Amino acid sequence: MKFYYVYVLRSDKDKKFYVGYTENLKSRFEQHQKGQVESTKDRRPLKVVYSEACLDKHDAMHREKYLKTTWGNRFIQNRLKSYLTG
Repeated sequence: MKFYYVYVLRSDKDKKFYVGYTENLKSRFEQHQKGQVESTKDRRPLKVVYSEACLDKHDAMHREKYLKTTWGNRFIQNRLKSYLTG
């Protein structure tokens, strides 16, 4: 079975989130860490702080789009509340 992953990265530099989706989370995170992703290369170092597995690409794309909204950002903040406060 093939999964698609929706993931949230947090920049140690500016403390902001980056949301994306991929078929291979490990490989994609390595690309972010090496500065090969334009939107995050100046925001390194990064940490994966949240991920979800989806059964198809359409679901992953839909979830990514939601997590980039104000409501999605609130979901991330609430989900990670204890992690973010120490």
